[in-house]
Amino acid sequence: MPANRATPSTSSPAVATRPSAQGAWWQVLAALLWLPQAAVIAWGIEAIQQHAAWSALAKACALFLALGLLRALVDGYGLRRAFAAARAHTQQLRLQALQALALHSPLHPQRPTAGLAASVLNEQADNITSYFARYTTARTKVMVVPLVILVCVFSLSWVAGLVLLVAAPLIPIFMALVGWRAEAASKKHLQDVGNLNQFLLDRLQGLASIRGLGAVAQVAQQLASAAEQLRANTMAVLKIAFLSSAVLELFSALGVALVAVYVGFHMLGQIPFGSWGGTLGLAQAMFVLLLAPAFFEPLRELSAVWHDKAAGVAAEQALQALQKPGPQLLGGGDGQPDRAARANQTTAAALAINDLSFQYSAESPRVVHAFSAEIGSGERVALWGESGSGKSTVMALIAGLAAPSAGYILIDGQVMDATHADSLRSGMAWVAQKPHVLAASLVDNIRLGRDIDDAALQQAVQSAALGPVLALRGNAVVGDGGLGLSGGEALRLTLARAAATPGCRLVLADEPTAHLDAETAQFVRQGLLALAARGATLVVATHDPLLAACMDRVLSLDGSQPPIATGLPAATRSIA
Repeated sequence: MPANRATPSTSSPAVATRPSAQGAWWQVLAALLWLPQAAVIAWGIEAIQQHAAWSALAKACALFLALGLLRALVDGYGLRRAFAAARAHTQQLRLQALQALALHSPLHPQRPTAGLAASVLNEQADNITSYFARYTTARTKVMVVPLVILVCVFSLSWVAGLVLLVAAPLIPIFMALVGWRAEAASKKHLQDVGNLNQFLLDRLQGLASIRGLGAVAQVAQQLASAAEQLRANTMAVLKIAFLSSAVLELFSALGVALVAVYVGFHMLGQIPFGSWGGTLGLAQAMFVLLLAPAFFEPLRELSAVWHDKAAGVAAEQALQALQKPGPQLLGGGDGQPDRAARANQTTAAALAINDLSFQYSAESPRVVHAFSAEIGSGERVALWGESGSGKSTVMALIAGLAAPSAGYILIDGQVMDATHADSLRSGMAWVAQKPHVLAASLVDNIRLGRDIDDAALQQAVQSAALGPVLALRGNAVVGDGGLGLSGGEALRLTLARAAATPGCRLVLADEPTAHLDAETAQFVRQGLLALAARGATLVVATHDPLLAACMDRVLSLDGSQPPIATGLPAATRSIA
């Protein structure tokens, strides 16, 4: 007997490996190549002052150009390596988030909306690439290049080195203070972007209803208000970014100016100390002056990409939020490999449900408690109960869309678990209350990429009474989400999908007649019964007494019973 599980299946977000830092170190090497370039410039200026031969100056110019070319090549190579590693890391994080989303159960209480997930995966995730390619490189430079320059400057003048040493720590301190505000503002900004995307997606999907209700003006006003809020938050982030740049420029300008003042007065003899008991020559003084701006250059670069860090960290957290632990789909979510074998099986499925219970987490109450049932092969069964009694949850558990907290489900003697879920689902058809319709033709929506011949397709269309709709639309593309189809037409499309499923032995229908007019509901009832008549076990969760009356049995989850159906159409009674 299968072992009961105490809690639903959950998973923790996978930890992606950090991208390689080789690109950053190549760029550090490129930055350090400025030291010999500066030395060549300083020597050349002194050589001119001493009227050196032009051949020596020409060699100095050639060496400077060669070092510059080498520096550009090394920096370009490091930049390419850094961006390649950052993009690979971003794709890894995206893939992990997508895999987690694909395995999220429809019963997941914190499942992100489609608009938010699309915004995080598409727009916000790009910030991670900039974070690792630019910010981490700048951070590595800050840790190495200023220290090397400081050692070089100190070896020539301890006063100039002391000026740089005093000015340098003030910059990261103030940048850190500003950065805390920037990170909070970036998180708020990214959240507003996701909310606006979800708002637009929701309103576009309901555009026909908005027009029908005459609410276009109100929706436009809400959109304008949300866009204005996003604009204000964007400007707030930019203000903080400009503030961090201003702080850096202030202290770096003061540091360079003080070094220049000291070197100038030292060369004039007004400040005779500070060069370890000697006097700086022209080449040494020029070398110190050239290194002073280079000392602050990595800090300036870090300031320029400081916002990338805030945006990148916020994007990483947003991707991790998409992977919140919770109920997960059993199996890998792909039953295609077993469809060919299942297509040859003609016996309807038999179900055994034993002490089935489900709760979203260990702290939440049980939605389904100790439910047991036996459903024979080819039987038609209705699950009945008030709203919240757990009918849809039981249907989802039968389909393996989540793991039960306790108990188990047997389908033809096989346990519905992670090992057998894909295989068992390959012989199922799901008829949802709100079916998902792709932006494709009706034929493509029925096939769903499956290998279904024209004869089977035509038979499925006829059994679902979808012929008139298909004749009217032909190969025209249906709008995403079923735009252009009525609720009844979308349900008939779902029935046609189920009828076209190769080897379908179990049909699960969740409230298939809810919110339909009497005529359309009658078509849906006939379609479901036609599916069962083709050799499939039928299980429906319903509030419809007419549909319940068509079933062989009614299983109540809360002790209530459906009222006696009156006015049952003759066609339905004959099928039942």
